[in-house]
Amino acid sequence: MNKLTIFLFLSICLSSSWANKTHDDFVECLSHKIMNSTLISQVIHTPKNSSYSTIYNSFFSQNPRITSDFKPSIIFTPTNASQIQAAIYCSKVHDLQIRIRSGGHDYEGLSYISENPFVVIDLRNLRSISIDTQKKTAWIQAGATLGEVYYRIAEKSKKLAFIAGVCPSVGVGGHLSGGGYSMMSRKFGTAADNIIDAKLIDASGQIQDRESMGEDRFWAIRGGGGTSFGLIISWKVKLHDIPEKVTVFKVTRTLEQNATQLIYKWQHIADKVDDNLLLRIFLWNTKSQLSHGKKTVHAFFFTMFIGGVDDLLHEMQGRFPELGLVKKDCIEMSWIESILFFNSLPRGTSPDVLLNWNSSTYNVGFFKGKSDYVQHPISINGLEGIWKLLNQLSSIKNSNAMLEFSPWGGKLSEKSESETPFPHRAGNIFMIHYGVNWGNIENSKRNIAWNRKLYRYMAKYVSKSPRAAYLNYRDLDLGVNNKRNTSYEQE
Repeated sequence: MNKLTIFLFLSICLSSSWANKTHDDFVECLSHKIMNSTLISQVIHTPKNSSYSTIYNSFFSQNPRITSDFKPSIIFTPTNASQIQAAIYCSKVHDLQIRIRSGGHDYEGLSYISENPFVVIDLRNLRSISIDTQKKTAWIQAGATLGEVYYRIAEKSKKLAFIAGVCPSVGVGGHLSGGGYSMMSRKFGTAADNIIDAKLIDASGQIQDRESMGEDRFWAIRGGGGTSFGLIISWKVKLHDIPEKVTVFKVTRTLEQNATQLIYKWQHIADKVDDNLLLRIFLWNTKSQLSHGKKTVHAFFFTMFIGGVDDLLHEMQGRFPELGLVKKDCIEMSWIESILFFNSLPRGTSPDVLLNWNSSTYNVGFFKGKSDYVQHPISINGLEGIWKLLNQLSSIKNSNAMLEFSPWGGKLSEKSESETPFPHRAGNIFMIHYGVNWGNIENSKRNIAWNRKLYRYMAKYVSKSPRAAYLNYRDLDLGVNNKRNTSYEQE
């Protein structure tokens, strides 16, 4: 063994010993602060605990593509704010980074991986939801899921709703801090637009609300990602009046049914229709009876109208008669029923399912997502280029892609781009989400390469200087900070 090998071996051993000591010291510090042996075993999880692997593996259940050689030495699942304050204190004393999880989705796993010694603060136990129907507000702890929030609101009132995403397993903490797009966003804006107060714990361990943190920090946490400015433990949000019945429909058109022309027309009206109407499109490639069992592109018009079916039909016939929507395509239902409808659950399913819908329920396998904003309609030739790329993916076994076209306009476009850190305002027609998922790790390189190829192809059709992206659809292909630098100023 030469001197260099010995040096490297000793360096690794010393580094490992230092890391282990640091983690042990952190656990001892935290245990001393909590001073409750029964509680300690329930909230501090190290590789020595049987609970550790269960919790750790749950992080990856939604997207096994994400792997890391650097596991957290401690997963901390606090039950109250004082325990989080203790963890922040101990992490500073013992030089451990903190990763914060609110318990939902994370496209790139940034809430549970790091190349430096770190601890995960998992907020799964902080999920209380307090609703004031008279003031039309709610305090929501950051560990709750959207499904739980929707259920608790509907439990209290049939005429109030909160504006946030479709998927029930999304965690409140990250969703709100990153913006939060909703099937009612054209009427009421993003989830972040409807935040009226928050409680966070700063780097000094102090609990701050809107008044004490000041308007600059309160501005910063609403749509630009909240973790840089403190650990947010709860949000106060505005609830909105809605009718007892909304109207929904899901209508599919294939290329053989003129889908290309329909999507081209949709781009000219989607951001201009009545603000009560959000007309979303999902695109994918699969077999069709109309193409004699061959694969073709399906355009899935996925819609909510905040009102009755007759008003919806009037608007659609005036703005988008080409779709050929008729009354039998539409269903009037309560807002909470629409949450179940958009998650493809059968009519009559109990809303109770929303209380048990966690990130592992929403398991799409290996997954990669990207996003764009479109400011000018994509040409017919441009759309046909997308169809060709979708056809190419069909050659990869167990691979599926879905594109989402989510319309802008209404309240989304009315606010100024400086009013909140969420910058996607006037000038955008719609947002695109590019998602690809596959069945096994062997196909990862091919599927990610395909996703990137589609993204490169779209460059000439989307926003430029800068090319915009939605923060909640995290995409590390866009770049990361230099490992040695952690501030924008240094970059």
